[in-house]
Amino acid sequence: LLTNSQSENFVIPSCKIQVMHSEESFDIPYAADMHIHLREGDLLATVVKNLNDSGVSTFYVMPNLKTPITTTEQAVKYHAEIKELMDDKDAQVWMTLYLHPSITLAEIQKAKESGVVKGVKSYPRGVTTGSDAGIESYEPYYPIFSAMQEAGLVLNIHGEIPSSAHPDTCVLNAEEHFLPHLRKLHADFPKLKIVLEHVSTTQAVECVKNLGDTVGATITMHHLWLTVDDWAGNPFHYCKPVAKYPSDRAALRAVIASKHPRFFLGTDSAPHIKENKTSGKPPAGVYTSKYTMAMLADMFEALFSDQVDDWKMLLEDFACHFGRRFYGLEDAPSNRKVNLVNGKWTVPELIDEQIKPFRAGDQIQWRVSS
Repeated sequence: LLTNSQSENFVIPSCKIQVMHSEESFDIPYAADMHIHLREGDLLATVVKNLNDSGVSTFYVMPNLKTPITTTEQAVKYHAEIKELMDDKDAQVWMTLYLHPSITLAEIQKAKESGVVKGVKSYPRGVTTGSDAGIESYEPYYPIFSAMQEAGLVLNIHGEIPSSAHPDTCVLNAEEHFLPHLRKLHADFPKLKIVLEHVSTTQAVECVKNLGDTVGATITMHHLWLTVDDWAGNPFHYCKPVAKYPSDRAALRAVIASKHPRFFLGTDSAPHIKENKTSGKPPAGVYTSKYTMAMLADMFEALFSDQVDDWKMLLEDFACHFGRRFYGLEDAPSNRKVNLVNGKWTVPELIDEQIKPFRAGDQIQWRVSS
């Protein structure tokens, strides 16, 4: 496992890591991104077009649009828009509903029967982008959770509580303060699959590990790479939950190195126009989805090649298998592989002259072969 001291050899993204590259390329199944934001309107078209070289073929799409997706009808329409824009017509696109007072037991049944909705996303009110219609208490939704448990739908949770002087909560401990709610939900609905999204703390990792097999967690690329020093003063690294301490980042790396099957890829890729990110109050979100597998290969080789026997197999489990298995999805098609080629390239400063990607200006060791 990664120890804190080992992990802290890779403190900031700009550090120089010397890695011996023994092969020119390797193949890997197409990945499953179990948490992605695709947006809407013109930005939707731009973001979907830029998935072509991501190395991902399964996308689990978040519902926090300007008008939240609270009905199956909306989800089916959004799904059709996304599929129409995709070049890869074999890609799997799964939808989520936005947990909201308007959702009924009948809506849960419609979602189950839709063939495209796999879960319901819970946002605490006001903690992140598109959460103004979020919830303030879970108890009123217990009948919905019971219906979801019976229908086999997943509860996806943004696990933070709003900042408040009482009980001394801010962005650095909002996730930790949320965990008692997760424990109670799991105790009350032990058969309900729950995913704690984009975990960012040691406490969250340990909580998920100690709960039952129906509780999983997504981990993002940016939380594997950043700490609080990297987003303080840099709006392009600002996300919710925020990146935390080096020890928290080390815990994320260690649980991946341990090959824990309930921790899997969810990029939380969340694009924003550059002008919005440089505004007086920048929105939360880091954009990674154009280069998902190239960046992950670069990071996994740098972080894990000295920690595990086969960093490529570790990458395959984390990005391609564990998420699909937790959700009960089919494995990636065996006749389609992503070819990752060894050769340095530089992440551009802007995508389509409007979106600044994660690690802009950095050199990446691997790329997806076109």
